[in-house]
Parts: sequence; C-alpha cells; structure tokens
Amino acid sequence: MCELPAPRRCVLDELREISVTHPPTQSWVELPTSCATSWRSGCWAYRRNRCSVAPESTPAPQADGTTELSTELAQICAEFWALSLENSPLSATLLGVHDFDDRLDDLSLDAEQDHRAALHGLRLRSSALSDANLTMADTVTRSVLLHQLQTGIESADLRLIELASDQMDGPHAALLMLAPQLTYPEPEQAQAALVRYAQVPRMLSQAVQRFSAGLAVGRTPSERVIGRSLHSLDSYLASSPDEDPFLAAGLPEGWSGAEQWQSQMAQLVRECIRPAFGEYRDALRDQIAPSARPDEQAGWCWLPDGQELYAALIRSHTTCELSASELHELGRQHTEVTLPAEYLALAEQQPDPKDELSASFKTLKNKPASDQNAASDNLAAIFECLRTNPALRHVDAAEIVELAERSVARATQALPEFFSLLPSSPCLVSPIPKFLAADAPYAYYFPPAIDGTRPGTYFINTAHPEQASRTEAESIAFHEAVPGHHLQIAISQELTGLPEFQRHDGPTAYIEGWALYAERLADEMGLYSDRVARFGMLAADSWRSARLVVDTGLHAHRWSRQRAIDYFERHTPVPKDQIPGEVDRYLAIPGQALSYKVGQLEFLRLRSYAEVALGDRF
Repeated sequence: MCELPAPRRCVLDELREISVTHPPTQSWVELPTSCATSWRSGCWAYRRNRCSVAPESTPAPQADGTTELSTELAQICAEFWALSLENSPLSATLLGVHDFDDRLDDLSLDAEQDHRAALHGLRLRSSALSDANLTMADTVTRSVLLHQLQTGIESADLRLIELASDQMDGPHAALLMLAPQLTYPEPEQAQAALVRYAQVPRMLSQAVQRFSAGLAVGRTPSERVIGRSLHSLDSYLASSPDEDPFLAAGLPEGWSGAEQWQSQMAQLVRECIRPAFGEYRDALRDQIAPSARPDEQAGWCWLPDGQELYAALIRSHTTCELSASELHELGRQHTEVTLPAEYLALAEQQPDPKDELSASFKTLKNKPASDQNAASDNLAAIFECLRTNPALRHVDAAEIVELAERSVARATQALPEFFSLLPSSPCLVSPIPKFLAADAPYAYYFPPAIDGTRPGTYFINTAHPEQASRTEAESIAFHEAVPGHHLQIAISQELTGLPEFQRHDGPTAYIEGWALYAERLADEMGLYSDRVARFGMLAADSWRSARLVVDTGLHAHRWSRQRAIDYFERHTPVPKDQIPGEVDRYLAIPGQALSYKVGQLEFLRLRSYAEVALGDRF
C-alpha cells in the first residue's frame, strides 16, 4: 500500500495519536462517530463520514445518554448543531428535525456572512478552552468541531455558492432530490411545508444573483456542467405535473387533510414552483451559459482564484494538508502499479465453471510477471472483457434493482457475525427518479430520519440498463448500504454518548473512506458471489484511485476534459459510455472525489495499528 506523505498532518493523525496513548486492552470497537448533510457539499449523497476506533478508556455515557464533556464545550457543540440546522432547513427535515419545516435555505450574501460570523465566534470560544480542563473525549470532540467550523468559515470566505450552478449540488438539484424524501408526520408540519415551498422562487432567484456575482469576477462554469444542469431542468419541466416530486412528500398516516394538502401542493407546483424553475432554467441558459468555459479549460485552475479554491476544497474533503501534486502521484501509484497486479492475479485464479470470463481469459499471454509488455497487454484484455462482454450487462431496470436488493439482503444477514453493534433502521433500494437519472451518478445513499419516519435508502440509477455493468453491482451495494454508508450512518444517528453534531456531521474522507474500505471488508466477509463480482471490487477501487489523478489533473494541472476521459479509459475497466458522466461529476464538485481513496488508506493504516496492538485478539 502506498502511504500518504508522512510530513503532513491530518485531523485523523491527531485521533490516531490519542489511540496510541490509550491503546485498546480487550477489543477493537466499531464506533461510528459522525456523518453530515450539508447542502453545498453534497446533500444528495449524504456524503460525509464517520467510523473510528474507540479506545476502551473512552469515558462511558452517563445515565442520561451523554458523555461527560466539559460544560462550556458541551454548550458550544449544542450551539453549533442548532446553527447548522437553522442554516440548512431542508437538511433538518431530512434528518427528522421539524423546527424549520416552513423555511427554505437562504442563499443571500447577507445570510452567508451572518452564518460565517456565528461560526467564527464558536471557533474562538472552542480554541480558548484550556487543554488542562479537557478529557480525552473532549479533545477528540474539539478537534472534530474545529475542523467543521473552519470548513464552514472557508466555504463562506470563498463564496462557493457562486459556482454552484452544477447538476450535482446546485440548488435546483437539492430541491428535486430532497423533496420526495422529506416526511411530515404531523398535520402542522405538512402545513408548514406549503409555506416552505412557496419560497422556491426566492431561493432560486437568490441562486441566480449569486451566480451572476461570480460571473462578474470571472467565476465561470464549465460548459459541460451548466449543460447538464440545463438538461436536468428541461427533463423536470417536461415531466408530468401529476408526478411532480414535490407531491411525493410523506404525510401523516391516516390524515383527513391529506387530499386537501395534495390539492394545495398541486396548485403551488403549477402556479409557483414550476414557473420559478422555468425562470431559473432561462437565467442559466441566457445569463450564465454564454460565459461557460470550453472542455479545454474545464477545471477550476482556469478561474482567477481557482488555485486557492481548489486547495481549500482539498483540505475540506480530505482533512489533510496535501498538495494536488502529492494526491496526483498517490493516485497514479495505485491506479498504474498496485491495482494492475491484483487484476492479473485474479485472472489467473481457477474460475467457477459458470464464470462468464473464462473463455475470454484463455487468450491471456502466459508470460512471466517480469514481462511488462505481456502484463500490459493482459491488463488491457481484462479491461476490454469487463467493458464489452455482453453477459456482464444488465437486461433491464428490474434486474438492476433485484441484484442490488439481493446484495443488500445477503450483507445484512452476515452483519451479526462481524459487528456487535447494528442499526435498527433498515436500508431499502429504490431507483433514482427518472427526471434526475440522466445526469445523476450511478448510485447514492440517503440516511434514515432520526424520528423513524423514513428508512435509509440506497438509490440506484436504472436509466440505461444496457449500459450498466453487472460487474460492479455488488461492490456498489456494499459501499452504499451495508457494510458501507448505511451501517455507519444509521448507527451513528442512534448513538447516545456523543454531541449531536458528531452523530450527524463529519469530513467527507471519513464517510467515503469507510465506504470504500467496506468494499474490501465485504470480500473478507465472503459477500462477493463470484469472481466477476470480485473483479467489480477491483474495478471500483481503480475507479476511486483514478479519481485522485483525474480530479487533480482537471483542477490543478490544466487537463482538458478529453484527457481525463482518456486516462479513465486506459487505466480502469469503467464502461466507456459511463466515463464522460463521471468526469463531468468531478468538474461539478471539485475535491469531493479525492476523499474516497484518502479515507480508505487512513482506515487501512488504523486497522494495521489495531492488528499489531491486539494481536490474536483482533
């Protein structure tokens, strides 16, 4: 395994040093500690992380379910959590907190600066706490808190909303993805939702104002990003109003006012929401798109302040002070050296008689491992087989969902053998809504509501089953559901011994690092059904490793979009028709793609420590 550059320090390094000072004495406890849902940094995928090694000397929860934090630190944590919910009302409702059901996010510059000032005040108070008065639990909590506060302050300082016209995290995407997931279990909450959605014109108008302000200082979008946003908006506006996502909210069970609510919401959709989306679409098309950057200048390095922006996003998503060049080389090492050896080794294994790959692999050159030309040719042949073998493609959308459900069920059944702490909420599988699917990723996860009104949901893209490879179906299910995101996030929500923000907030590298680690853990758990699925596990790792190269190539090294596509085609078995969409995702949300491999490597290092420290007890 290629180590992360040693001289740089991460938040996770600090946590690891604490575990070294207080090593486990009996067992390695799987203790998810945080996850997050923040609109700008990726609400659609709930892309934040948790899961760490908890030393046995961690203070035990008190009878009231709280850890004995210092009074001042506990107060700061409570204020930060309340501030986070108020700043993102949609996320609050998604979590099952209904104090802000009548509000939509305020995207104005004034609101952003007010929020920044509040975060700055909390950071000053947190930094001023005396180390002498902090327990080990306090120290961990404050480290995580300071990272989250700093990330929020930097986001405001960099005015990232000015560049959020993309198809992934744009306000239009947030509204369309979240609306059908929100539940309102009480009549007054459902009525509040009507007040909320009457504010859609204000929210979208504020977004256009911020995008225009960005244009005024040279902050232009990529033409591919703005094009995908326009495509998804056109798809929504062309869809049937009777199937509008805003009508799909969860209402109180048995509520006598449900029919009237549906009628009122349908009127809002016709007279308020859809016209506002139409005006927003027209503004993107007529005001923003004409200034978009071409494919040859697709990355943020072409922006006047792009270098500063990208460096901040690297810090935010990885929690590390790593340079783009360091991450680029780390990705190349894994993509071009480490993983190819694993593909070749797996291809040489004795296959199952029904293995669809056996005939194709008979043509591989039988040469010594030292023959680099033969190894390169064999790797290319493996990739071509995984991409083009018709037996590895899905038949229809129903098969995609069925395979995902079987994978999740198999993993769920195996969990008690490997984990002592399990979530009470189930994880369902659901297709991504049709009007979003063409411009959405292959899969994403939404967490359960903490009030129990909605289970965790693994969303999977069924738009083009003939283009989707069955190879990676199992690894993606294990990533998004169990033992990946759902296991970690749902448990985190149910913990009682941590401040609220730690249960529901955390760095991207923590969340995505665990989920990528979980794909390999699933192999140790015996969850992959055959060699094809294990090739899918390797393909998924190649995909995440190549992201380090492509994301930094686009946003730091002035790669064109086509060069990024070419790198993926050469060094991964990702189907060629899926690669452009992947590259456009990295153009839309710079830095987020770095979190997966960086986080996975950190979990592997923590595991190595635990294996040494525990020996036979691991």
